[in-house]
Amino acid sequence: MIGFILGTSEGRKILSLINKYTNDIAVSTATTYGGELLKEFNIKVLNTKPLNKEEMLNWISTSKIDVLVDASHPYAQEVTKTALECANELEIQYVRYERQGALENVSGEDIIRVKNYEEVIEIIKEIDGNILNTTGGNNVSKFLNLDFKYRIIHRILPSPKVLTKIVDAGISIKDIIALQGPISYELEKAFIKQYDVKGILTKDSGTQGGVLEKLKAVRECNIKLIVIENSKVTYDLEFNDEEKLIEFLVDRYCKV
Repeated sequence: MIGFILGTSEGRKILSLINKYTNDIAVSTATTYGGELLKEFNIKVLNTKPLNKEEMLNWISTSKIDVLVDASHPYAQEVTKTALECANELEIQYVRYERQGALENVSGEDIIRVKNYEEVIEIIKEIDGNILNTTGGNNVSKFLNLDFKYRIIHRILPSPKVLTKIVDAGISIKDIIALQGPISYELEKAFIKQYDVKGILTKDSGTQGGVLEKLKAVRECNIKLIVIENSKVTYDLEFNDEEKLIEFLVDRYCKV
């Protein structure tokens, strides 16, 4: 059995490719919505909720997984840490599918790179205007009770669970945009103008995550792009191309 932890749009392509050779696969996503997107694929075991270490160990064992492919989001560091630990403890092969960043070789005065949210807070206090946060709803509490005279607008997934979470945390409804990404350049530019944004906070989630559209809109509107950089990790076995990943899996784990 091949196990997949999926958290990016490439997951659908990975499954469509592997299904040409086998349906002996187990898939784990963090949300029910993520599972709904995979209904068309032939999957023997499907989990649609976040797994802690004990739960992941149980999922791998009961599913009889021989190789674990971690294709979680490049910034989902806790998921990757747990997956690595579980694979090591159960002595199975761990394979990382890593989406490449889109801004690694891009420079300019309009790009401000930071390592964490603490640095983000210091940066936005120096920006004279509203901020559009596009990094999700998990860290919105860090933006509450700041000594900041402008608005911080949070763009999140249109999920009742996420919306409830950030409203309960104290974010005002008027400062929330609930929309499924990625966002086009034209719409990104419209948000900048509608909310009088002077800085967009983002993660470098690759071309698939729409970061280049943000950069184009930022440059045309002459504002700042604040990028939370991803910490670099070296894996024993890593792929950045879906086809090459599948070639490896078919060669090693599929009898065709």
